[in-house]
Amino acid sequence: MWVIVVCLVLVLAGLLAIIRWGGLGVRPPTPEQDQTDPSGRPPVGLMVRRYLWYLTLAISAGVGAGILAAGAGGRLVMRLLAVTAGPDAQGRITEADQVVGRISLDGTLEFIVFTGLFFGAASGAAYLLLRRWLPGGWAGGLAFGALLLVLAGTRLEPLRPGNPDFDLVGPGWVSVAAFAALVLFHGMLVAALAGRLSRAVLLLAPTPRAIVAHVPLLLLALGSVALVAAIVGVVVVLASQVPAVAAAWRDRRSVIAGRVFLVLVALVALPSFASAVVDILGRP
Repeated sequence: MWVIVVCLVLVLAGLLAIIRWGGLGVRPPTPEQDQTDPSGRPPVGLMVRRYLWYLTLAISAGVGAGILAAGAGGRLVMRLLAVTAGPDAQGRITEADQVVGRISLDGTLEFIVFTGLFFGAASGAAYLLLRRWLPGGWAGGLAFGALLLVLAGTRLEPLRPGNPDFDLVGPGWVSVAAFAALVLFHGMLVAALAGRLSRAVLLLAPTPRAIVAHVPLLLLALGSVALVAAIVGVVVVLASQVPAVAAAWRDRRSVIAGRVFLVLVALVALPSFASAVVDILGRP
């Protein structure tokens, strides 16, 4: 029982973070930290530090939301579905080899850690990449959550129609409503944490505070993502040295084009999302 209580406390902490910081946008490094040379072209060393700053922000906000929302919140949703599934589902084995109705500390920790580290970090990176084309304030986090739901919710998790667990737990409408709310919650929390942390994380420098702020980068050592992050960093730094690329990125027309592109992608994905939801709703 106390495992569920801890998860509930974590979810409440996430809700409090959204209430308090949900309206904050990501604030780039301050002018005192971030200065270009007289030619107007940012020094390579500065761009490397800026890239590491954004990477730290993505990992910190994403993993934080992954633990509080997708992790702890996902565990609560699973418990809810186990309760509403009825007595026939109790004791049956899920796709993840978990027993319906049984709460285990090991299973909960594994789920929260895996979800927080991998899905959380990926969603944090996605938000930092897309935030420029999202609305400002509270609407930005909600829009990001909606994009996660429509583009990934039925293709990966948690509303993947091929998941046999929807035949065990339910009913379908409870599954759809609970998991949809969870994804929106996660998206809004990523945005809120990113906005708050952007005001606390300094550019990497030989000071204890700046070094400690970048400790989350050590999580990259857990997998091959370090190589991917390094390759992306090289591309970003090199692109920043090309005036035409930098000018195009700052052009307001690129913001409009990006928003139109996101809307079109969401519209294309919508029929598949609706079909998956209808499938889950039809489960007993």
